[in-house]
Amino acid sequence: MENLSFSSKMSRFLVLWFFLMVLWVLFTASFAAQELLAGLGVSALIAVLSVNVFTCCSLKILYPKSLFYIFVFIIVFTIELVKSNLDVARRVLTPSLPINPGIVKFKTKLKSNFSRMVLANAITLTPGTLSIDLIDDTFYVHWIDVQTTDPEQVHKEIAEKFEKILLKIF
Repeated sequence: MENLSFSSKMSRFLVLWFFLMVLWVLFTASFAAQELLAGLGVSALIAVLSVNVFTCCSLKILYPKSLFYIFVFIIVFTIELVKSNLDVARRVLTPSLPINPGIVKFKTKLKSNFSRMVLANAITLTPGTLSIDLIDDTFYVHWIDVQTTDPEQVHKEIAEKFEKILLKIF
């Protein structure tokens, strides 16, 4: 954030303050004046102290097109999450099913660190896979049932669905 203009820093602060205030209202479920004033103060203090931590990236993700793709990403992630949960549950309940654990690698087309972090989290949150490391544009992933070690096939199996959408968001 060191090279950002004052207006850019201020807009990031205001957006963070707004979201923190919305969270305050949702958690307290109260519109009493003293609750709202306390929320304004607490959320402003948190926003001031953490604006550099929570606003690492441009506000581009707030554009309507990006918001649409964020919604699409959530749907695709939820579908993949359910499918992988069922697969892992099937493996647990049927011990005779073979597993072939291992570490695989693939390259990503994502350029920003934030988008790579989102991909790494999506992979880790999906049962059966765990992001281990990211070096430059190469992901290292532990996979419960390695079906291929070819980086292009690994990318297609593990990350392609997420990455296509993330490229549109970021």
